[in-house]
Amino acid sequence: MKQKFAKFMYGRYGLDELSKFISYVSLLVLVVSMFLPQPAKMIVFIAAVLTLGNAYFRIFSKNFEKRRTENAKFLRFRQRIKDRFGLRRDMWKQRKEFRFFKCPSCKSVLRVPKGKGRIRIVCKKCGTAFEKKT
Repeated sequence: MKQKFAKFMYGRYGLDELSKFISYVSLLVLVVSMFLPQPAKMIVFIAAVLTLGNAYFRIFSKNFEKRRTENAKFLRFRQRIKDRFGLRRDMWKQRKEFRFFKCPSCKSVLRVPKGKGRIRIVCKKCGTAFEKKT
């Protein structure tokens, strides 16, 4: 049985991070659809089944290049979200000792110690200097 499945999957793209994400979202939407009133339940259920079908289409696809490109875009997007929330988490942990400012030109986040009064901040990324009170 294992060999038959392996032979069937040969030359197919298989499971990747985007397919996993789509599968989890569709299962979550299926669970949510169970608690909705009747008219909306059917629409949400159909949307969840179509989404799950999309995940299986990706898994069984033979177009490696297109699936790889889609997965790479998803991973870049997911990394941007993780970086943004990671930065916010770090800022929250360090809020007692540091103040955070955005550079007016390049928008990068700069960290300066609290309680130093009015200081001149120089952005390490673009070299722009500006004054702020800490």
